Amino acid sequence: MPALGALGANFNENLNWLNQSELKRINTKWVRGFIDMHQINIQQARENANIKCLFNAIDAGYNTILSFKWNYTNLDFPKPGSPQHKTELETLSRLLDIVMNHVDIIVIGNEPFIEAKADQTDSRINMFYESLAEVVISYRKSSPGPKNTRLYMGALNRLDLPAKRTPATERFLQYLASKPELDGVDLHLHIQGLAGHKSMLDYALSRLRPDQKFLATEFSLVWHFRQHMADTVSREFCTKYGFPMEAKVCEVLSAGIHSPMPLEQWVDFLRGEKWYAGVQGFIVQAMEMYRATGRLQVATYGLSPMRYRKKGFEVGDTPWLLNGVFAPPTVWSGEDGERCENWPWAEEFRAVQG
Repeated sequence: MPALGALGANFNENLNWLNQSELKRINTKWVRGFIDMHQINIQQARENANIKCLFNAIDAGYNTILSFKWNYTNLDFPKPGSPQHKTELETLSRLLDIVMNHVDIIVIGNEPFIEAKADQTDSRINMFYESLAEVVISYRKSSPGPKNTRLYMGALNRLDLPAKRTPATERFLQYLASKPELDGVDLHLHIQGLAGHKSMLDYALSRLRPDQKFLATEFSLVWHFRQHMADTVSREFCTKYGFPMEAKVCEVLSAGIHSPMPLEQWVDFLRGEKWYAGVQGFIVQAMEMYRATGRLQVATYGLSPMRYRKKGFEVGDTPWLLNGVFAPPTVWSGEDGERCENWPWAEEFRAVQG
């Protein structure tokens, strides 16, 4: 596995969006996505668009991270030994038949504490994910040939908040630390400021073995951006581009989705918003912080969230489209269809490549 501290591209559930020419433009060799275990047809998994794109990337020499998502937001966790539980374990094993020793890193879980009913985030969530981890550990141990795939669990969210440091979270990390077969934890660092990122890292890493590492397969300032969707857009931008003086940020985003603007106009919009322009350097600073721990294996950053959004943007929507390395659908792609680089994240992304 390559040296610690790599930065790659995150596609979440849309590995089918993977575009190798874009990966070359930003000089990365790592890609990450997840599979929804309740959505995949395990009988036809090899023909799944995300799985096929994942293997295309592997064949092209890219390093890969694959997370397994179990969505229990509207379901009860199955009782150990029940038919439902056995089905979950069988589905997991059949997917491992396809990906084990091909992907570089498997993450057992996507966002388990978010993807569970609120009243199930007690020992039941631990029991369920521990049973999944035991299957993955046993499968890799018994698989023939070299054991190329590393194993992580996660991802944990908002551990900067004391309310999220629950007994179930403590048990999750204790279990991780107790298993020599597990290389570490996956963290999703969507936090308003870098102080919160450090607090979350300090909390999680202090509970792992010193030899264990962490992934940051998602990180962003999206919650900082979300606080400004109802802000009035700068007068300079409105005057230059003919928007009403009372136009809100969310209204400019919605207008861009319905009628994409030239890149120059989009960048003028972003530069005119202090809450956005004022956090330039975020990717550089975050990666410096993560690498300074000496325990970052890989971080991955969203390449182009909401890439194909057609629906207008409302004030309460989460503005993932502002995070992307490549410009969102608010920006005209040009005659050749090549997506423009987003300001300032593409430049920063390249700047921190090893």
